[in-house]
Amino acid sequence: MQRTASVARKEMLHILRDPATLFFALFIPVLELFMLGYAIDTNVRNVRTVVCDWARTQESERLVRAFENSETFRVVEIVPTEEELHQRIVAGKARVGILIPADFSRKIEAREPASYLVLVDGSESSIAGEALNVSNALALRDSLTRILTQSEMPVDVRPQILFNPTTRSANFFIPGLMVVICQMMAIMLSANAIVREKENGTLEQLFMTPVHGAELILGKLIPYLVLALAEFGAILMLMNVAFRVPIHGSVLTLFFLTLPFMFTFLGLGLLISTRVSTREAAGQMAMGTMMPSIFLSGYVFPLDSMPAVFWYVAQVFPTTWLIDGARGVILRGAGMRELWIHAAVLWAMGIALFALAMSKFRKRLS
Repeated sequence: MQRTASVARKEMLHILRDPATLFFALFIPVLELFMLGYAIDTNVRNVRTVVCDWARTQESERLVRAFENSETFRVVEIVPTEEELHQRIVAGKARVGILIPADFSRKIEAREPASYLVLVDGSESSIAGEALNVSNALALRDSLTRILTQSEMPVDVRPQILFNPTTRSANFFIPGLMVVICQMMAIMLSANAIVREKENGTLEQLFMTPVHGAELILGKLIPYLVLALAEFGAILMLMNVAFRVPIHGSVLTLFFLTLPFMFTFLGLGLLISTRVSTREAAGQMAMGTMMPSIFLSGYVFPLDSMPAVFWYVAQVFPTTWLIDGARGVILRGAGMRELWIHAAVLWAMGIALFALAMSKFRKRLS
């Protein structure tokens, strides 16, 4: 323990004397949280919309207001012809075009089926899907309103969204973003641990000390583990205060899940640092682990929509387990009784990867 503590103290002095490391560890993750947290918004709003109203009646104006009042569409221009409507979408000046025929109001008054055309730009799938859904919902609501004026509906459905009733995207994305940022910070910091000793020529001095390989690895890991957990706590506080994401579960449960997660990626970073000789190579290998962790962890795309083979691959990544666990604690108020499998898997991964890092490290100059 004394030898391990000495290595940990030495590593902490390296961190404190390296302003670049402190800046990367403390300020860059917070900056990324604010940039991505405010930039990522799956709630599509204010889609630029152009309207061609050939009816020019109160009914057509009411229809256009209904689109604007949904807050999904923002009418930016009224054009007289269908060609201009199509041209605005091709030019990218609008994402949605609404064409109201001249006989729209007449058919409504005659209680005949009335239709209007909604052109949606499919080059941006998220906007296209939301615009299509809202358009269909508005048409369905208008149809039901007209039916209800004549007869009563036999079935009444009252849906209720749990845990995130306003479907606010920040509540869904920021817990996952917090995990991804902390993963990047942990692996990048620890990946340079052994490499720095190699580049500075101080690794030979460590080989001449009575410190064993396991003690050296553990001693180098502890300062980064403390730093990573402190940063995680700061990001968690910012998530709650700045982004107003409520935490319904226990913070202690979340930290109990986060500890083995950090342990896993710190161990992976140290494992990388034992296999390469330069910081550039260590950084490239560390960044190579980020893309699969982001896209196969359920952070961006739901796991249930993936092909079966990629669903099983996703279970190998610790990020998958912590993102699901973090959302469980923060949004659903889950406790250890519901998340004990997540904790067991993360602890198993952390211990296995640290053991692998120790086995690969050899106390020799080569």
